[in-house]
Amino acid sequence: MTQDDRRPNPDELLERVQIAEQQARRGKLKIFFGASPGVGKTYAMLLEARRLRAQGLDVVIGVVETHGRSETAVLMEDLELLPRREVEHRGRRLLEFDLDAALKRRPWSALLVDELAHSNAPGCRHPKRWQDVEELLAAGIDVLTTVNVQHIESLNDIVGGITGIRVSETVPDRVFTEANEIVLVDLTPDDLLLRLREGKVYLPEQAERAIQNFFRKGNLIALRELALRLTADRVDDQMRAFRRTTAVEQVWHTRDTLLACIGPSDVDEKVVRTAARLAAKLDATWHAVYVETLELQRLPEPRRRAILKTLKLAQDLGAETATLPTQDAVEAVLDYARRNNLGRIVVGRSTRAPLRWWGRQPFSLRLGAQAPDIDLIAVAREEDRVRRMTAVEVELREGAKAPARLRGYLYAAVTCIGITVVAAPLLRHFDLANIVMLFLLGVVFIAYRLGAARRRLPPCSAWPRLTSSLYRRGSPSRSATYSTCSRLRSC
Repeated sequence: MTQDDRRPNPDELLERVQIAEQQARRGKLKIFFGASPGVGKTYAMLLEARRLRAQGLDVVIGVVETHGRSETAVLMEDLELLPRREVEHRGRRLLEFDLDAALKRRPWSALLVDELAHSNAPGCRHPKRWQDVEELLAAGIDVLTTVNVQHIESLNDIVGGITGIRVSETVPDRVFTEANEIVLVDLTPDDLLLRLREGKVYLPEQAERAIQNFFRKGNLIALRELALRLTADRVDDQMRAFRRTTAVEQVWHTRDTLLACIGPSDVDEKVVRTAARLAAKLDATWHAVYVETLELQRLPEPRRRAILKTLKLAQDLGAETATLPTQDAVEAVLDYARRNNLGRIVVGRSTRAPLRWWGRQPFSLRLGAQAPDIDLIAVAREEDRVRRMTAVEVELREGAKAPARLRGYLYAAVTCIGITVVAAPLLRHFDLANIVMLFLLGVVFIAYRLGAARRRLPPCSAWPRLTSSLYRRGSPSRSATYSTCSRLRSC
């Protein structure tokens, strides 16, 4: 990849500038996020308001629900409090947040609006409080607010399945994800239950019912896990956005991620399945890519269908798939891994010893040499030759094309010419029978590389005798040579 290829896209730069201008005119939203009521979200929000007020900033309380907690009410002292709006509903007078008064007062530092998921009484401008907050943000007013994990819309059914209680007041996910800052207010289940029993969350009679229903310890543990995971996902998104804007290339191992590399062979299904199992064990996100070079673009149609089948398998197993057309497969894979911050790469590894002719190394070795910051997992993908015989390979072998055969003949001819060039000077030092052994080795080698079945030759005790005869001075007996060749044929 050249330096020009790494330049940001002008359209993306223009879009970023436009988004930045819109965000500059819009107010900032800071959410104090917790796993359940009673963890201290409102308390933490008031502490932040007092800190800002101590710095001489303009901070106003729009609405704060103390629920009778004296320690929370104490923090509201010395802070300006907007009067509530009275709304009559079914013969009752309800006190609601006065949106018009907040827009008229327009604090230039922060406005506190507690309980983001609250439903307004009929007669208010908006049915939901988060809609009030959106209007405040559009007017350029910074807002501090609170919300629990059970009020996030996408988690509503999950929380209902855990607690057995379906929450009706929810907040759209986009309000949470578009917030400028999320502050996680965490408290262990044991400490929260202790606060409940001490009457610091609800009144004593209400607290006892809550402990027996919503506030069971198992529920609190599950809700806490949901809150931690949601916060971690948001931080991960922020990290990815930072890496894109600052063009960071080094992989940061902040979480478990996998990248499976699909090769031109259908046996790479094993690589995909291994990556899927690892991702499931690590609870990690994973990707699967196929790098299509010019050489691989000329693959026969059966192989191309096998590759598409493997990509489809990876997608069905939960991977994000991509095809990367490029000249250098190693560079393309590493660039993809670094752009998506993928810390582990799963590749297929042949069980045969790599043949490094003309300086060419296997893909896995080149990948490991150029990626010191990425973990490499090599999966043995070559099984028994008979077991590896698939319908695709049979189809290819039965329908082999003439150009492939011609390349094989040319390869054999070049090998024979090379052996002749090497053997000619040896005629003065070795007997003709030894020279014949060189050509016999060439035939065996060509058959091994280009034979119709391409089967791996099993170990044979005749090989040591054959190779040692090349280095002995003098001619071996005709019977010994015939015996050695017979044993080779039997292998």
